[in-house]
Amino acid sequence: MTPRKILSFAIGPVGGALFGLITLPLVTWFFAQEDVGRLSMLQVTLSFGVLLFSLGLDQAYVREFHERENKPALLKQASFPGLVLLILTLLGLLCFGGGISELLFGISAVHLSLLVALALLASFISRFLSLVLRMNERGLAYSMSQLLPKFLLVVLVGLYVLLEADKTLTNLVLATSASFVTVTIVFAWNTRDEWLKAIPAPFDLSEVKSLLRFGLPLILGGLAFWGLTALDKVFLRTLSSFEELAVYSVSVSFAAVATILQSVFSTVWAPTVYKWASSGEGLENIEKTTRFVLALVVLIFCVAGLSSWLVNYFLPSSYKSVQWIVVSCLGFPLLYTLSETTVVGIGVSRRSSFAMLAALIAFGINVAGNIWLIPIFGAKGAAVSTCFSFLVFFIVRTEFSIYLWRKMPRRLLYTYSISAVLLACLFTLYGDGLGKLMPMIWAALALISFISFRREYISTFKFIGSYINT
Repeated sequence: MTPRKILSFAIGPVGGALFGLITLPLVTWFFAQEDVGRLSMLQVTLSFGVLLFSLGLDQAYVREFHERENKPALLKQASFPGLVLLILTLLGLLCFGGGISELLFGISAVHLSLLVALALLASFISRFLSLVLRMNERGLAYSMSQLLPKFLLVVLVGLYVLLEADKTLTNLVLATSASFVTVTIVFAWNTRDEWLKAIPAPFDLSEVKSLLRFGLPLILGGLAFWGLTALDKVFLRTLSSFEELAVYSVSVSFAAVATILQSVFSTVWAPTVYKWASSGEGLENIEKTTRFVLALVVLIFCVAGLSSWLVNYFLPSSYKSVQWIVVSCLGFPLLYTLSETTVVGIGVSRRSSFAMLAALIAFGINVAGNIWLIPIFGAKGAAVSTCFSFLVFFIVRTEFSIYLWRKMPRRLLYTYSISAVLLACLFTLYGDGLGKLMPMIWAALALISFISFRREYISTFKFIGSYINT
């Protein structure tokens, strides 16, 4: 993959994270806090719906794309079973009137249930159409699949403000559903050559069974990882309040800036490291990369701990606890990125069951942590539980990789990652009461890390300086 193509694929996650950073804070100023929490439940439902009803066939489509000559037929066989199942499920749920909205929002309303069903259907179709663009290496168009929904939501909320429309839950859900439907229409136009050929293509049930044999086992791992990243919001919905869910969702939206690092790094790292592994050359670069990423992860935690008070200038006063929660919310993107540098052995050995097991172990810990901490600390408890769970996820993945492939030094790795996570959890739960002590601790960790990783920082500054001067 050329640098130009890598850049085109990176635009989506980078732009999506930036628009996500804008969207929720913007919504907090104009909509009730509990409605912001309800919007978060809709977003969780959409991600869960796509994961569940795709039946793993989206991954099977990616796996088989380059092996099949009749690619439109492959698209039909991969998308049709889940689409039919989703439609039948939605029709069944809609028979209960406002049951869907009652379950998600605590409000029984037929029109809200219809809007949720429409958004689910649109997001499912968009998923497969975006894969058509991805596999044909239409990177810029693929990036729009991640960028457009958030961009359109910002535009629609902005129009509500300009037109002085009612700041109701209905309008908020309507804006979200409209953004997904619009994106689906755009994708349908961009991929019309593919899906128009797919409609009359033969539907081979034996081929579908073959795809399901590959895809269905992936659902368990996918659901475990979904639970690891989204179950905290579900528990906040059931064990706390929509107001706490709103605070937590805004915290996650600020921390999502770190997903830029995660997305761009994953795009570049995977093909590079497997090339090293296949040739047996350059393996020493894995440990060097791990040190660089660890240095960056610790630095981001420290900078966030020292500057999180700045978010108060962008949010209403009812969201003041975001400044404490956001640091722990960084645990997901930062620790996941770090684990990508240490998990190479699982991929090289092709023992994907170990990756699934790591997700299941961390998922179980997150469930227990949420049940224990949310009733006591609310949104703060959810953030701490997820952050600690991703620390476990990172350690388990690393140990599995070492067991399956080769040893690597990890004393420094674990010392700094555990220290950063423990400080983040302490900051989230008790930072408000510790006062000036916490900035001093964050500054001390930053100073110590600068000493430990001085070579990495110096080489980075030299690289940036040489790039600027050229």
